[in-house]
Amino acid sequence: MRMTIGDFLIRRLKEIGITEVIGVPGDFNLNWLEQIEAADGIRFVGSTNELNAAYAADGYSRARGVSCLLTTYGVGELSALNGLAGAACEHIPLVSIAGAPPLFATEKRWLLHHTLADGNFGNMLDSLRPFTALAERITPMNAVDEIDRALRTCLREKRPVHLQLPSDISHLSINVPDEPLDTSLEPSDPVQLEAVLERLMQEFAAAKNPVLLVDQDAQRHGFLDLFAQLVDKIQLPYAQMASGKALLSEQHPLFLGTYNGKASWPGVRERVEGSDFLLTCTPRFIEVNSGSFSHELHEENIVDFGDQHVNIYGEHIVGLDTAEVLAELLERLPAADGAGAANSDDQPSSVNPEAVLPEPFEVRAGAELTQARLWPQVREFIRPGDTVIAEAGTSNIGLGPQRMPENVRYINSAIWGSIGYTLPALLGSQMADTDTRHLLFIGDGSFQLTAQELSTILREKQKPIIVLLNNRGYTIERYILGMDREYNDIADWAYNKLPEVFVPGTEMVSYTARTEDELADAFTAINNSDKGVFLEIHLDPEDAPAGLQAFGPMTAEFDYGPRGPRN
Repeated sequence: MRMTIGDFLIRRLKEIGITEVIGVPGDFNLNWLEQIEAADGIRFVGSTNELNAAYAADGYSRARGVSCLLTTYGVGELSALNGLAGAACEHIPLVSIAGAPPLFATEKRWLLHHTLADGNFGNMLDSLRPFTALAERITPMNAVDEIDRALRTCLREKRPVHLQLPSDISHLSINVPDEPLDTSLEPSDPVQLEAVLERLMQEFAAAKNPVLLVDQDAQRHGFLDLFAQLVDKIQLPYAQMASGKALLSEQHPLFLGTYNGKASWPGVRERVEGSDFLLTCTPRFIEVNSGSFSHELHEENIVDFGDQHVNIYGEHIVGLDTAEVLAELLERLPAADGAGAANSDDQPSSVNPEAVLPEPFEVRAGAELTQARLWPQVREFIRPGDTVIAEAGTSNIGLGPQRMPENVRYINSAIWGSIGYTLPALLGSQMADTDTRHLLFIGDGSFQLTAQELSTILREKQKPIIVLLNNRGYTIERYILGMDREYNDIADWAYNKLPEVFVPGTEMVSYTARTEDELADAFTAINNSDKGVFLEIHLDPEDAPAGLQAFGPMTAEFDYGPRGPRN
């Protein structure tokens, strides 16, 4: 069949579940935007800048499974690059499209705006390749192959891909396939599959202390439901990494807590490091989720489930659809007798506050808000099924030890950690999932980096609950270095007036809380309303969660050494 290149790209995006394209218009992408405007089942959502658009596309993908970002050549691509790098780092499928100069101009190496005026039209793709699984320019000759290859690569490798769409080709008609895009994985090699299953059954039978350790790739590759069923069927205790928070239930009796090397609760570390059969899903240990590389896990005890491979005690086995391996393993393993628990009487050292259901929070009337008591109060406000977005720094560290209710989607940038990410990510997650309540917890310093995206949230008539921590600066940096230094201070905005500034007459309601009872009253009002909320919480600049107080000196020691400026 015949179809224009632009329409074929739109068709393929819709086939993989994308209904919004997030980005910024530019002269090289307007032709394709016209085609989006004319298409059914997909729309363009303009962001305030390309970096924010990339963050929003990241948030969209975390809720939907894949997303699409649109920029323009050069200035737009490079503006979005930080967000694309974060998506690459966090294994987020994201299709990035950039409107590019017309083919005739690139072929003749004309000097154009949005370039270095040197006739080089390959430097932008070269800049993006280290941060994407694929970066190519579409032409009439390669359009079908490159579009399909890019989308398959994006979905299979769980990383961004980048395509440049020259401005003069999106309306050109080409031959395209009738059938929808095939994104299925190659099935397992039957002989290899049977050999792996027999080996795993033997190892399960011999294991005395099996434990599952969950990180973010378990979600990215679609293994969570299989792992959850495995936990229930064989009563398998499990821990999570900080970068995999709340992927499996934190309310389950077999939940151990968070493993973070020497920064773990002792019982969690003992159970994970003492396991003779540790199941993992390609965990990535960086300094902030491993207690500064203090984790002690031994390859001879680890079975790791990758995307299309399994590692058994260091032996790398390929030719597998890992979901098929897990499903068949689940079918073959015998069910355990009775229900187990992570913290049984014969394993008292495994008990830790994170894995014990907390006592109800009691509000102290008139008591100023403190980090130590704020987060338990917040925990009781979060509902089952909420989407909780936690900004890097105080918010993510404060929420980390709090047990999330069932079925909470927890979004953070645990590894990349680019501050300001979460406000645009909130925009994207709400676009992708309109059925759940979305809560953002963000510090004032992070908010100031991307604040203008609040205007898009309001323009889209979204109704999030935005909780802004006003502690007048970069508290996480204060605990690393410069507690009272001016470089960690920021301007003290009138934050709760911003919704009205961005959209006069907005229905978003603003609250301010300085005490526990003021916060409790705000939470009650929010629960009794269906409007969007901007809640500003005032905290002491030198107050921090216990985890951050420990994290700061540890980071300073790692960054600057024993002779650094703290010592």
